[in-house]
Amino acid sequence: METIKITKKHHKHLNNPFPSTPKSLPLIQGSLAFNCEKLSSHQIFTIGNDFEILWSSNNGGYLSISHQSKPARPLWSSIPGKAFVSAALAETLVEESRGSFVIKDRHIHLLCQDQTIDDIRVINDQFHFDGPFTLHQNVQFPLVLITGWIFSKKIKKTNQSYVIYNKKDIQFETKAGYWLLFDQKTSHQIGFELKLGQPNFAIRQRRMGRIRIRKRKLGWCWSLTRPKGFVRISSTETENQPAAELKIPIPQHREFNRVFLTYSSEGNERFYGFGEQFSHMDFKGKRVPIFVQEQGIGRGDQPITFAANLVSYRAGGDWSTTYAPSPFYMTSKMRSVYLQGYDYSVFDLTRVDRVQIQIHGNSVQGRILHGNSPCELIEHFTETIGRPPELPDWIVSGAVAGMQGGTDAVRRVWDALRSYQVPVSAFWLQSHEKPNRRRNLFEEAKKLDILVKDKNGEQYLVPNTAFDVGMLDLTHPDTASWFKQVLQEMVEDGVRGWMADFGEGLPVDAILYSGEDPISAHNRYPELWAQINREFVEEWKDKCTGTKREDTEEDLVFFMRAGFRDSPKWGMLFWEGDQMVSWQANDGIKSAVVGLLSSGLSGYAFNHSDIGGYCAVNLPLIKYRRSEELLLRWMELNAFTTVFRTHEEASQKGLPVCRHLFLHYPDDDKVQRLSYQQFLVGTEILVVPILDKGKKKVRVYFPVGETSTWQHIWTEKIFTGQGSEAWVEAPIGYPAVFVKADSIVGETFRKNLRNSDIL
Repeated sequence: METIKITKKHHKHLNNPFPSTPKSLPLIQGSLAFNCEKLSSHQIFTIGNDFEILWSSNNGGYLSISHQSKPARPLWSSIPGKAFVSAALAETLVEESRGSFVIKDRHIHLLCQDQTIDDIRVINDQFHFDGPFTLHQNVQFPLVLITGWIFSKKIKKTNQSYVIYNKKDIQFETKAGYWLLFDQKTSHQIGFELKLGQPNFAIRQRRMGRIRIRKRKLGWCWSLTRPKGFVRISSTETENQPAAELKIPIPQHREFNRVFLTYSSEGNERFYGFGEQFSHMDFKGKRVPIFVQEQGIGRGDQPITFAANLVSYRAGGDWSTTYAPSPFYMTSKMRSVYLQGYDYSVFDLTRVDRVQIQIHGNSVQGRILHGNSPCELIEHFTETIGRPPELPDWIVSGAVAGMQGGTDAVRRVWDALRSYQVPVSAFWLQSHEKPNRRRNLFEEAKKLDILVKDKNGEQYLVPNTAFDVGMLDLTHPDTASWFKQVLQEMVEDGVRGWMADFGEGLPVDAILYSGEDPISAHNRYPELWAQINREFVEEWKDKCTGTKREDTEEDLVFFMRAGFRDSPKWGMLFWEGDQMVSWQANDGIKSAVVGLLSSGLSGYAFNHSDIGGYCAVNLPLIKYRRSEELLLRWMELNAFTTVFRTHEEASQKGLPVCRHLFLHYPDDDKVQRLSYQQFLVGTEILVVPILDKGKKKVRVYFPVGETSTWQHIWTEKIFTGQGSEAWVEAPIGYPAVFVKADSIVGETFRKNLRNSDIL
């Protein structure tokens, strides 16, 4: 049975400017039963050397995982009496248009929302392990294995029927076994892996007048919150008959394609992370999809989103669309979870008391982190996914000026900048056409057969903006060597940096050399793209000898916009894509701050935006033009991104240059509610940018928990009140910046300002 349908909308030019929210499965809610004979009312099981899992039969039964250093602070807990593992088989509709994707849930064919726990076993060595998992050589015993069943016991028929067959006195049940393994990965990480068996189908015929609730002696305990109108009956009260005798067709479903993990959350718990997000910092109350794609033009800001959607299908995007999502979060309660693998997933945070992760697949792997602060959580997260290297000195020593128009135009601008003593690190050059090109890279890649293919085995031409492109098949063994040779030629001509653009547009029906599922490969593609570029940087450095090897001016750097969970390991520098030249919240200067801070909480240590934004529009009724004020305020903002030398900290601990105040003041409730209003550079510089047109002063909040006082760099005024606010003048050229009064950074700031005659 085909469960996925893909439609192409590339050439649909008259569309609904207000597209509806994609259809999705509702939050799945099931009940929990457990084996009373095997599980006592209260048990604690050890996982590795540092973690433990508590089983309690109270309130219907629940599990709770904690670090042994703080057993009273759960890192993860199931909801009492509720299933924490569920699964379904559902149809999927994917709509694709020029790098934008919409994934919709359609009909449900199977749903096993209810769960039993048969047994909880401690595995002390590999000789006593018989689960469907492959144990790694360095596994840390003991492990904990939870086994049981998921099934459907609803007999009510609905529009999207959860029951395959329903007849008076006959119930058609679906069930499948599951195995949930917990093992310690590091002293601060516990891994979990869930696998499901194939769906099994059973037909039960009731005998009228003999239905009763199963007695305790049968060994099963149900939550008191089970759905009304259903009771479990024993085998003596049921006649199991073959389907053929009852003339009932058995559905042929080999495996599930949806897995649901459900667990508890506190009502006042705030959720941060999920990669580079542009509209929100706290995601409590939202459904967060994790899929790499174009961020959109406007993303809800009007009137540009209206126009973009009208002329190109869903090109406007929305609050959730992003180039670089990540299935990772941390919370204000110091809890953190991330998924491994690359399946499409949705984090449903719409319920106040729970989290439900929906994974498009039939198995799940992930990790639960322990940390006593947000900084520790980032450090423990990035020690696994990887951290960026230190940036070359030259890239942070001045401005990187974007130019086009030819050599003469660049030299004229360079001369002008030097006359004003503007420090320039490099020129970033792009050209619309290359009449003097030496190579046709498309034809070379086509001849080598290293381009992504379509279902007919032909080169897949992917529509992108105003032209079609061929995408490199990064799973092909010949692709990396060919592309590195292209980079080698470029570097030999004197280039020391480049933009590794795109990476977000792999079609979800592509045929790859590896044969892997293209939907999962879609999220993996930008990581492979970063890896090839990074490998070349390291290989080139290794080939350098003598003074050239020691000269940091010869170091290479590349930057990119598309990414996924592990991209910080391979990428050197990221940029936030193409913001509008506007003051708006979802796709203007404010969104640049949110993207900078949310990505920093997700391991992206080095990030920045285009100064002044990128997308300008000049239509009869809709105009977005970069004003001088916007350009100058954006310059003030970007002066505090990657220009300060906190790189060693970033490469060693994964902490970002620009930081949400939550990283260092996690207990301050007002800090938890901040979005783009202000941020830290390292730990000792507080920046409060002006992000609204015509404003000349800003309201500054000084957080609770800081023993040092803050000093305004321009007036040298001291602010001492913790948890206090103050209005501060910030005319153009004098952004509201504060330093810790007793810090080395503060003294250096003041010294430099005095030497420059600004103070």
